[in-house]
Amino acid sequence: MGMQRWAPELARLHNSGFVNAWRASNEDKKPWIQINLLKKMFLSGVVTQGAGRLGASEFVRTYKVSYSLDGRVFEFYKDENENHEKIFSGNTDKYTAVTNMFNSPVIAQYFRIHPVTYEGGYTLRFELIGCEMNGCSDPLGVKSHRISDQQITASSVYKTWGLSSMTWHPYYARLDNTGKSNAWTALRNKPGEWLQIDLLKVKKVSGIITQGARDFGHIQYVAAYKVAYSNDGKSWTVYHDDNSNSIKLFQGNHDNNSHKKNMFDVPFHARFVRILPEAWHNRITLRVELLGCDE
Repeated sequence: MGMQRWAPELARLHNSGFVNAWRASNEDKKPWIQINLLKKMFLSGVVTQGAGRLGASEFVRTYKVSYSLDGRVFEFYKDENENHEKIFSGNTDKYTAVTNMFNSPVIAQYFRIHPVTYEGGYTLRFELIGCEMNGCSDPLGVKSHRISDQQITASSVYKTWGLSSMTWHPYYARLDNTGKSNAWTALRNKPGEWLQIDLLKVKKVSGIITQGARDFGHIQYVAAYKVAYSNDGKSWTVYHDDNSNSIKLFQGNHDNNSHKKNMFDVPFHARFVRILPEAWHNRITLRVELLGCDE
Protein backbone atom coordinates (compact mmCIF):
# COMPACT_ATOMS: atom_id res chain seq x y z
CA MET A 1 0.00 0.00 0.00
CA GLY A 2 3.03 2.24 0.43
CA MET A 3 3.38 2.48 -3.34
CA GLN A 4 0.11 4.41 -3.68
CA ARG A 5 0.74 8.02 -4.55
CA TRP A 6 -1.89 10.39 -3.19
CA ALA A 7 -0.60 13.10 -5.47
CA PRO A 8 -1.64 16.78 -5.53
CA GLU A 9 -3.16 16.46 -9.00
CA LEU A 10 -5.72 14.03 -7.53
CA ALA A 11 -7.13 16.69 -5.18
CA ARG A 12 -10.11 17.53 -7.40
CA LEU A 13 -13.52 17.94 -5.79
CA HIS A 14 -15.59 14.74 -6.10
CA ASN A 15 -12.67 12.91 -7.72
CA SER A 16 -13.39 9.17 -7.77
CA GLY A 17 -11.32 6.02 -7.71
CA PHE A 18 -9.42 4.00 -5.14
CA VAL A 19 -6.77 6.72 -4.80
CA ASN A 20 -8.71 9.93 -5.32
CA ALA A 21 -7.26 12.79 -3.26
CA TRP A 22 -4.08 14.48 -2.09
CA ARG A 23 -2.59 13.25 1.17
CA ALA A 24 0.41 14.89 2.81
CA SER A 25 3.22 12.78 4.20
CA ASN A 26 2.94 11.89 7.89
CA GLU A 27 6.39 13.43 8.33
CA ASP A 28 5.33 16.78 6.86
CA LYS A 29 4.92 19.19 9.78
CA LYS A 30 3.83 22.15 7.67
CA PRO A 31 1.82 20.64 4.81
CA TRP A 32 0.31 22.65 1.98
CA ILE A 33 -1.15 22.12 -1.46
CA GLN A 34 -0.81 24.76 -4.17
CA ILE A 35 -2.62 25.55 -7.39
CA ASN A 36 -1.18 27.76 -10.13
CA LEU A 37 -4.05 29.45 -11.99
CA LEU A 38 -1.64 30.58 -14.74
CA LYS A 39 -2.89 34.16 -14.48
CA LYS A 40 -4.25 36.59 -11.91
CA MET A 41 -7.84 35.87 -10.88
CA PHE A 42 -10.42 37.05 -8.35
CA LEU A 43 -10.88 34.35 -5.69
CA SER A 44 -13.90 34.48 -3.43
CA GLY A 45 -13.97 31.09 -1.70
CA VAL A 46 -12.93 27.46 -1.46
CA VAL A 47 -14.78 24.13 -1.28
CA THR A 48 -13.08 21.23 0.54
CA GLN A 49 -13.75 17.52 0.86
CA GLY A 50 -12.05 14.57 2.51
CA ALA A 51 -11.67 11.01 1.21
CA GLY A 52 -11.64 7.38 2.29
CA ARG A 53 -8.37 5.51 2.70
CA LEU A 54 -8.13 1.82 3.59
CA GLY A 55 -11.74 1.96 4.73
CA ALA A 56 -11.16 4.86 7.11
CA SER A 57 -12.35 8.46 6.81
CA GLU A 58 -9.62 11.05 6.43
CA PHE A 59 -10.22 14.79 6.17
CA VAL A 60 -8.94 18.24 7.12
CA ARG A 61 -10.87 19.70 10.06
CA THR A 62 -9.38 23.20 9.93
CA TYR A 63 -7.07 25.04 7.56
CA LYS A 64 -5.56 28.38 6.58
CA VAL A 65 -5.11 29.76 3.07
CA SER A 66 -2.41 31.89 1.51
CA TYR A 67 -2.08 33.50 -1.89
CA SER A 68 0.55 35.07 -4.14
CA LEU A 69 0.98 36.90 -7.42
CA ASP A 70 4.46 35.54 -8.21
CA GLY A 71 4.64 32.15 -6.47
CA ARG A 72 7.42 33.37 -4.17
CA VAL A 73 5.89 35.83 -1.70
CA PHE A 74 2.71 34.51 -0.07
CA GLU A 75 0.25 36.31 2.18
CA PHE A 76 -2.04 34.48 4.59
CA TYR A 77 -5.71 35.38 4.42
CA LYS A 78 -6.94 37.50 7.33
CA ASP A 79 -10.45 38.58 8.19
CA GLU A 80 -11.33 42.23 7.75
CA ASN A 81 -10.49 44.35 10.82
CA GLU A 82 -8.49 41.50 12.34
CA ASN A 83 -4.75 41.05 12.36
CA HIS A 84 -4.46 37.28 12.74
CA GLU A 85 -4.45 34.54 10.14
CA LYS A 86 -7.94 33.20 9.48
CA ILE A 87 -8.58 29.56 10.44
CA PHE A 88 -11.39 28.05 8.38
CA SER A 89 -13.63 25.23 9.55
CA GLY A 90 -13.21 22.33 7.15
CA ASN A 91 -14.73 18.89 6.94
CA THR A 92 -16.35 16.51 9.41
CA ASP A 93 -16.48 13.43 7.19
CA LYS A 94 -14.94 12.05 4.00
CA TYR A 95 -17.83 12.79 1.62
CA THR A 96 -19.50 16.11 2.39
CA ALA A 97 -18.21 19.17 0.53
CA VAL A 98 -17.86 22.24 2.77
CA THR A 99 -17.81 25.76 1.29
CA ASN A 100 -16.08 28.75 2.87
CA MET A 101 -16.51 32.16 1.24
CA PHE A 102 -14.03 34.97 1.86
CA ASN A 103 -15.37 38.17 3.38
CA SER A 104 -12.98 40.02 1.09
CA PRO A 105 -12.07 38.37 -2.25
CA VAL A 106 -8.38 38.24 -3.12
CA ILE A 107 -6.45 38.64 -6.36
CA ALA A 108 -3.93 35.87 -6.93
CA GLN A 109 -2.30 33.54 -9.42
CA TYR A 110 -1.03 31.07 -6.82
CA PHE A 111 -3.20 29.73 -4.00
CA ARG A 112 -2.29 27.42 -1.12
CA ILE A 113 -4.33 25.52 1.44
CA HIS A 114 -2.50 24.87 4.72
CA PRO A 115 -4.14 22.09 6.78
CA VAL A 116 -4.05 22.79 10.52
CA THR A 117 -5.96 19.91 12.12
CA TYR A 118 -7.14 16.65 10.63
CA GLU A 119 -8.84 13.32 11.15
CA GLY A 120 -6.82 10.30 10.06
CA GLY A 121 -4.49 12.28 7.83
CA TYR A 122 -4.04 15.51 5.87
CA THR A 123 -6.30 14.29 3.04
CA LEU A 124 -7.99 16.76 0.73
CA ARG A 125 -10.06 17.29 -2.39
CA PHE A 126 -11.02 20.86 -3.23
CA GLU A 127 -12.29 23.47 -5.69
CA LEU A 128 -11.71 27.22 -5.83
CA ILE A 129 -14.51 29.74 -6.34
CA GLY A 130 -13.82 32.89 -8.31
CA CYS A 131 -13.75 34.51 -11.70
CA GLU A 132 -11.38 35.95 -14.25
CA MET A 133 -10.26 39.53 -14.04
CA ASN A 134 -10.81 40.27 -17.71
CA GLY A 135 -13.33 37.58 -18.65
CA CYS A 136 -11.51 36.91 -21.93
CA SER A 137 -10.51 33.27 -22.20
CA ASP A 138 -13.24 31.61 -24.22
CA PRO A 139 -12.33 28.97 -26.83
CA LEU A 140 -12.01 30.77 -30.16
CA GLY A 141 -13.38 27.90 -32.21
CA VAL A 142 -10.65 25.49 -33.29
CA LYS A 143 -12.22 22.50 -31.55
CA SER A 144 -15.81 23.46 -32.34
CA HIS A 145 -15.07 24.04 -36.07
CA ARG A 146 -16.19 27.68 -35.88
CA ILE A 147 -12.71 28.13 -37.32
CA SER A 148 -12.90 26.45 -40.74
CA ASP A 149 -10.39 24.06 -42.31
CA GLN A 150 -9.25 26.83 -44.66
CA GLN A 151 -8.27 29.01 -41.70
CA ILE A 152 -5.72 26.47 -40.40
CA THR A 153 -2.50 26.14 -42.40
CA ALA A 154 1.04 24.91 -41.79
CA SER A 155 4.60 25.01 -43.08
CA SER A 156 4.44 21.37 -44.18
CA VAL A 157 2.51 18.12 -43.65
CA TYR A 158 3.53 14.54 -42.98
CA LYS A 159 2.09 11.41 -44.60
CA THR A 160 2.40 8.12 -42.75
CA TRP A 161 4.25 5.70 -45.07
CA GLY A 162 3.91 8.39 -47.75
CA LEU A 163 0.22 7.61 -48.23
CA SER A 164 -2.07 10.51 -49.16
CA SER A 165 -4.90 8.78 -47.29
CA MET A 166 -2.84 9.08 -44.10
CA THR A 167 -1.96 12.77 -44.33
CA TRP A 168 -1.77 14.68 -41.05
CA HIS A 169 -3.38 17.86 -42.35
CA PRO A 170 -3.15 21.24 -40.55
CA TYR A 171 -6.93 21.32 -40.16
CA TYR A 172 -6.76 18.07 -38.18
CA ALA A 173 -5.05 20.07 -35.41
CA ARG A 174 -8.25 20.50 -33.40
CA LEU A 175 -8.18 19.83 -29.66
CA ASP A 176 -9.51 16.33 -28.85
CA ASN A 177 -9.86 15.45 -32.55
CA THR A 178 -10.27 11.70 -33.09
CA GLY A 179 -9.44 9.23 -35.85
CA LYS A 180 -6.33 7.49 -37.18
CA SER A 181 -4.89 10.78 -38.43
CA ASN A 182 -6.20 13.24 -35.86
CA ALA A 183 -3.62 16.02 -35.57
CA TRP A 184 -1.20 18.10 -37.58
CA THR A 185 2.25 16.59 -38.04
CA ALA A 186 5.08 18.44 -39.77
CA LEU A 187 7.01 16.82 -42.60
CA ARG A 188 10.36 17.63 -41.01
CA ASN A 189 11.42 17.51 -37.37
CA LYS A 190 13.39 20.71 -37.11
CA PRO A 191 12.90 24.31 -35.99
CA GLY A 192 11.19 26.48 -38.56
CA GLU A 193 7.99 24.46 -38.83
CA TRP A 194 4.77 26.21 -37.85
CA LEU A 195 1.02 25.83 -37.50
CA GLN A 196 -1.03 28.94 -38.32
CA ILE A 197 -4.58 29.95 -37.43
CA ASP A 198 -6.32 32.81 -39.23
CA LEU A 199 -9.03 34.31 -37.00
CA LEU A 200 -10.32 36.35 -40.00
CA LYS A 201 -10.32 39.52 -37.90
CA VAL A 202 -8.27 40.95 -35.08
CA LYS A 203 -9.15 39.34 -31.75
CA LYS A 204 -7.76 39.43 -28.25
CA VAL A 205 -5.80 36.21 -27.64
CA SER A 206 -5.17 35.31 -24.00
CA GLY A 207 -4.00 31.70 -24.04
CA ILE A 208 -3.51 28.40 -25.82
CA ILE A 209 -4.16 24.72 -25.11
CA THR A 210 -1.99 22.08 -26.81
CA GLN A 211 -2.21 18.31 -27.13
CA GLY A 212 -0.17 15.61 -28.85
CA ALA A 213 -1.35 12.49 -30.69
CA ARG A 214 -0.44 8.89 -31.47
CA ASP A 215 0.53 7.37 -34.84
CA PHE A 216 0.27 3.56 -34.83
CA GLY A 217 1.37 3.35 -31.21
CA HIS A 218 4.07 6.01 -31.51
CA ILE A 219 3.47 8.80 -29.00
CA GLN A 220 4.15 12.21 -30.58
CA TYR A 221 3.93 15.71 -29.13
CA VAL A 222 5.48 19.16 -28.97
CA ALA A 223 7.35 19.62 -25.69
CA ALA A 224 8.17 23.32 -26.09
CA TYR A 225 7.15 26.06 -28.48
CA LYS A 226 7.10 29.77 -29.22
CA VAL A 227 4.13 31.85 -30.34
CA ALA A 228 4.09 34.53 -33.05
CA TYR A 229 1.27 36.79 -34.12
CA SER A 230 0.43 39.17 -36.96
CA ASN A 231 -2.34 41.39 -38.28
CA ASP A 232 -1.51 40.94 -41.97
CA GLY A 233 0.11 37.48 -42.16
CA LYS A 234 3.38 39.00 -43.36
CA SER A 235 4.94 40.93 -40.49
CA TRP A 236 5.25 38.78 -37.37
CA THR A 237 5.94 39.47 -33.69
CA VAL A 238 7.24 36.64 -31.51
CA TYR A 239 5.69 36.69 -28.04
CA HIS A 240 8.08 37.94 -25.35
CA ASP A 241 8.19 37.27 -21.61
CA ASP A 242 6.74 40.29 -19.84
CA ASN A 243 9.38 40.23 -17.07
CA SER A 244 12.63 39.46 -18.91
CA ASN A 245 11.69 40.92 -22.33
CA SER A 246 13.20 37.81 -23.93
CA ILE A 247 11.37 35.52 -26.35
CA LYS A 248 9.02 33.32 -24.33
CA LEU A 249 9.48 29.56 -24.60
CA PHE A 250 6.27 27.84 -23.55
CA GLN A 251 6.24 24.42 -21.92
CA GLY A 252 4.26 22.00 -24.04
CA ASN A 253 3.06 18.44 -23.60
CA HIS A 254 4.55 15.35 -21.99
CA ASP A 255 2.29 12.72 -23.55
CA ASN A 256 -0.05 12.23 -26.50
CA ASN A 257 -3.40 13.03 -24.90
CA SER A 258 -3.22 15.43 -21.92
CA HIS A 259 -4.13 19.07 -22.36
CA LYS A 260 -1.47 21.67 -21.56
CA LYS A 261 -2.81 25.18 -21.06
CA ASN A 262 -0.60 28.26 -21.21
CA MET A 263 -2.06 31.69 -20.49
CA PHE A 264 -0.28 34.80 -21.75
CA ASP A 265 0.84 37.21 -19.03
CA VAL A 266 -0.08 40.01 -21.40
CA PRO A 267 -2.75 39.06 -23.99
CA PHE A 268 -2.19 40.32 -27.53
CA HIS A 269 -4.46 41.49 -30.35
CA ALA A 270 -3.97 39.76 -33.68
CA ARG A 271 -5.67 38.16 -36.66
CA PHE A 272 -3.04 35.48 -37.32
CA VAL A 273 -1.43 33.24 -34.68
CA ARG A 274 1.45 30.84 -35.29
CA ILE A 275 2.75 28.08 -33.04
CA LEU A 276 6.47 27.52 -33.55
CA PRO A 277 7.63 24.10 -32.21
CA GLU A 278 11.07 24.13 -30.58
CA ALA A 279 11.23 20.69 -28.91
CA TRP A 280 9.26 17.51 -29.52
CA HIS A 281 8.98 13.78 -28.91
CA ASN A 282 9.23 11.50 -31.98
CA ARG A 283 7.53 13.94 -34.38
CA ILE A 284 6.22 17.52 -34.36
CA THR A 285 2.53 16.81 -33.72
CA LEU A 286 -0.16 19.18 -32.47
CA ARG A 287 -3.81 19.53 -31.58
CA VAL A 288 -4.73 22.98 -30.28
CA GLU A 289 -7.30 25.48 -29.10
CA LEU A 290 -6.86 29.24 -28.83
CA LEU A 291 -8.40 31.19 -25.96
CA GLY A 292 -9.54 34.80 -26.07
CA CYS A 293 -12.44 37.01 -27.07
CA ASP A 294 -13.65 39.45 -29.73
CA GLU A 295 -12.60 42.50 -27.71
